[in-house]
Amino acid sequence: MNNNKLIITGAVGTVFLALCCFTPLLVVLFGIIGLSALTGYLDYVLLPALIFFIGLTIYAVSQHSKRSS
Repeated sequence: MNNNKLIITGAVGTVFLALCCFTPLLVVLFGIIGLSALTGYLDYVLLPALIFFIGLTIYAVSQHSKRSS
C-alpha cells in the first residue's frame, strides 16, 4: 500500500469515526434497527479505532514527508 492510499485511508477512517464518536449517528442508527442495548459499548470500540486511524494518518504523512525530502 503506497503512502497516498495510507493517507486517504487514515483520513477517511478518522473522519468517519469522529462523526460516530462525537455525534449521535450510531446511537440513532442502532435505535432504528433495534440494537440500542449495544450503544453503551460503542466507546470500547470507537475510541481505540479512532486512535488507530489518527496514528495511521500521522504515520502515512511522516512517511510521505520523508520520501519527498
